[in-house]
Amino acid sequence: MTINEQYSRWKETTLKNSTDRFPERKTKFETSSGIQLPACLAPIDQNSEYVEKIGFPGEYPYTRGVQPSMYRGRFWTMRQYAGFSTAEESNRRYRYLLEAGQTGLSVAFDLPTQIGYDADDPMALGEVGKVGVSISSVDDMATLFNQIPLGKVSTSMTINAPAGVLLAMYISVAKRQGVEMKALHGTIQNDILKEYIARGTYIFPPAPSMRIITDIFDFCAREVPMWNTISISGYHIREAGSTAVQEVAFTLANAIAYVEAAIKTGLPVDEFAPQLSFFFNAHNNVLEEVAKFRAARRMWAIIMRERFGAKKPASLQLRFHTQTAGSTLTAQQPENNVARVTLQALSAVLGGTQSLHTNSMDEALWLPTEKSVRVALRTQQIIAYESGVADSIDPLAGSYLVEHLTDEVETRATEYIKRIDELGGALNAIERGFIQNEIQNAAYAAQMEIEKNEQIVVGVNMYQSKEKITLERQQIDPAIEAAAHKRLSDLRANRDNTKISELRSRLENAAKSSENLMPLFIESVENKMTLGEICHTLRGVWGEYVAISF
Repeated sequence: MTINEQYSRWKETTLKNSTDRFPERKTKFETSSGIQLPACLAPIDQNSEYVEKIGFPGEYPYTRGVQPSMYRGRFWTMRQYAGFSTAEESNRRYRYLLEAGQTGLSVAFDLPTQIGYDADDPMALGEVGKVGVSISSVDDMATLFNQIPLGKVSTSMTINAPAGVLLAMYISVAKRQGVEMKALHGTIQNDILKEYIARGTYIFPPAPSMRIITDIFDFCAREVPMWNTISISGYHIREAGSTAVQEVAFTLANAIAYVEAAIKTGLPVDEFAPQLSFFFNAHNNVLEEVAKFRAARRMWAIIMRERFGAKKPASLQLRFHTQTAGSTLTAQQPENNVARVTLQALSAVLGGTQSLHTNSMDEALWLPTEKSVRVALRTQQIIAYESGVADSIDPLAGSYLVEHLTDEVETRATEYIKRIDELGGALNAIERGFIQNEIQNAAYAAQMEIEKNEQIVVGVNMYQSKEKITLERQQIDPAIEAAAHKRLSDLRANRDNTKISELRSRLENAAKSSENLMPLFIESVENKMTLGEICHTLRGVWGEYVAISF
């Protein structure tokens, strides 16, 4: 079959089926001069190896995108990562963002919540509501989503070690709203390996942590089929200082470890793999970032088909959320961050992301204000509706430079994965400090380039200016901590504490067995057991992870 015949087949089958499912968002796609934009062009290069590598959108190896029609059918989900202070305050911000045109929610939790402590725990002192919203009980979660229909909105939650407990709370709140589990759309990050590598919000040692993750895979495959059970994150690896190649390699190595762990428990790969998702960073080098996304899709498709024998197309598709690079934001001349975020968001769109968060210009200084968040959201909307880049599928495909960079990222990331395999896989590579050391070396080299002016950061090491920053500031009221203590005291006084004691005993026994923990998490939170109580019970059985110094 010639290339033109393959192209005709794709248009008549794959693309047509896609547009039947996702109707085109407007009736014509053309430039201001009236030049018609084709949905997708056939590869000009007739080389069979090249054609096999690039393929067509929505077809293996998905270099050009996981959906045949991409943004012609519908735009990416527009999210803004938000959560601060109390559940009431965060709820107001969510409703503000939805009214401003955001199409999905993305929840930031405070540090006590992320590491399994209630707001009244001594370990939480001074941290309640500071870098995210404080959630200790299912009642807090209900307040967080007050007047937000969970059957209609897609929610992403950046939560890892206690992800199963927070998902249980979300399911419980949905039940209160009359929404069945099978109707829920969203994602929990649930990626513990990158916590050991780069972020640090872990609780339990690796073995029980992986057990919780595979329990979630198993439970959601049966009960919450439209939920993304994990968001395997390269974002934090990149924020810690990795290169683009390392971000792809270490993320996919972690993903391999999760798939292997799930298969080892007896889960068939095609049952859980369609619910895996990914989370990448969008950095400043636009073309390298576009190539990174394209290479990651191709690599994952090959890994899933050739290494794990997956057969469902959905099992082979790397679907990902993107966030612009927080580490590139500068406190100096913060308005410059609007330009940085625009370029980073553009790279994610040109690279075919399914979901996107754009950082606010003031995040290097403090929590973003409503105005700066609105500007960040409008940045996505301007790219979507005004730039024209979403009117054609994979518009940079065929660029000599983009295809070269895609091949180079794939080759170098594949070499890294081979080295990790030789070390016994991602977990062994983490325990030996290999991945951490590679990231630290890359971060040090990048910082040295900035300090030597070999890498220019506008406003920092060139084009500096002395100015007083006059942006509006978002602040957290210290009184919220006392209010949280009062709510928890009232909750514990008014629940059935005999039932709580019984549930804690059952949870201890379940943690020692191979019983799936998710149903018990749901029952526990519905009976008003708190996040901290559940996590402390599990700590008593499994202990806590202590980081190793290398």
